[in-house]
Amino acid sequence: MRRLSRLSVAGAATASLALALSACGGTSTESSSSGSKDDNKGLAIAYDIGGKGDQSFNDAAYAGLEQAKNEFKYETADVEPTDGETDADKTQRLVSLAKQGYNPIIGVGYAYAPAVKEAAEKYPDTTFGIVDDATVEADNVADLVFAEHEASYLAGVAAAKSTKTNTVGFVGGVDNPLIHKFKAGFEQGVKDTNSKVKVISQFLTQTAEEGGFSSPDKGKAAAEGQIEKKADVVYAAAGLSGQGVIEAAAANDVWAIGVDSDQYQQKALAAYKDHILTSATKDVAKAVYNLAKAVEDGKPEGGIVRGDLKSGEVGLADSNPEFKGNAELQKAIETAKEKIISGEIKVKSS
Repeated sequence: MRRLSRLSVAGAATASLALALSACGGTSTESSSSGSKDDNKGLAIAYDIGGKGDQSFNDAAYAGLEQAKNEFKYETADVEPTDGETDADKTQRLVSLAKQGYNPIIGVGYAYAPAVKEAAEKYPDTTFGIVDDATVEADNVADLVFAEHEASYLAGVAAAKSTKTNTVGFVGGVDNPLIHKFKAGFEQGVKDTNSKVKVISQFLTQTAEEGGFSSPDKGKAAAEGQIEKKADVVYAAAGLSGQGVIEAAAANDVWAIGVDSDQYQQKALAAYKDHILTSATKDVAKAVYNLAKAVEDGKPEGGIVRGDLKSGEVGLADSNPEFKGNAELQKAIETAKEKIISGEIKVKSS
């Protein structure tokens, strides 16, 4: 069981989490602890737009939560977002979890930055985390950031080596600095590999509230437009919207490159997996689990915790046998990876 010194809010778990969160998103997973109500609870995560089931970013965070729950045998919670929610709604969600005694508490996605900052100030003895590029300067906050541009560079190498039309596409969910990292790395990887390859890039929306990360229909329409312009490899960095990109690629017999999770392995995408060349992954599950373990060990992390190619926390998935078995492609990717890690290749982030 967890040590009571881990939180100053021990004993606050007498209220129902479902009731506490009813005004700001439902709880999709709860598991009972075998201890008393006075025991501190474990890891809680609050999902980004798209929620659990996106086969990508949020599902990776859930995998980390499941690993922590199974290893540490404690109670966990994962909470869905609501449509049109405000920063105040997010703050209420995190504060409710802290009142319940959960520790650590992780906001999945950069949009949680203001909420994490406010909640962390109110509960200085609770460890908070935020996944993605959103620096929150506080001793009890871990900024779990990734070098998405490095993995995207490798995706660009894969696309340039795989295209037969010399045209590839990039679909970004929202026109913001984070997705610009994916776009910049991908475009650089393509051009460094074959300067003759054209990259068609498109953002689905200007803001997340317009559905850029949560609208497979928007992703499908964008990919279809790029495929009409001869793109035969399309890379999506668009959360749930990326499912539409993958569907369009399969329907038109071209390649899709997935993002965040190994989308070739996702059950919900099994019908399309033969058209998923690879995925530019970031190990959100590992980052979430590692923060939970640090708290469990009494050594919570704070500040920026970065995952990159060198640490092995970003990269390309090789589940597709056709991708893995292409020796020329694998050599090109490995060479690029070594040059990025050594510093010979400087990957642009914007």
